Amino acid sequence: MAKLLFKLRHVPDDEAMEVKELLAAHDLEVYETDAGNWGVSLPALWLQDDSRYDEACALLDQYQRERTARVRAEYAELKARGGEPSLLSSLRAHPLRVLFYTGLSASILYLSVSSFFRFQ
Repeated sequence: MAKLLFKLRHVPDDEAMEVKELLAAHDLEVYETDAGNWGVSLPALWLQDDSRYDEACALLDQYQRERTARVRAEYAELKARGGEPSLLSSLRAHPLRVLFYTGLSASILYLSVSSFFRFQ
């Protein structure tokens, strides 16, 4: 019977692809379920041969440790170079988008609070 191996909800595409490649490289047969049309199902990878479940879990644990270290190192390098995403860098890259969302937020705030400050 198939056994749940790896949930894919909120997993970046590159990580999902790397996990699939890792499992295929070790001849672990899996099948993938998606979230369905409305996103209510469980997107996941299921191991077909549950006798190899411990082996697959060990591979995924090792992969997760390596990926965590790699992503943290990339972020630290980006932060050291000053390329860390910030509000100012976002404003420079997409000024109209930032202004639109700022205006939208201000409008919602105004509509929410204005009824409390109306004097007649």
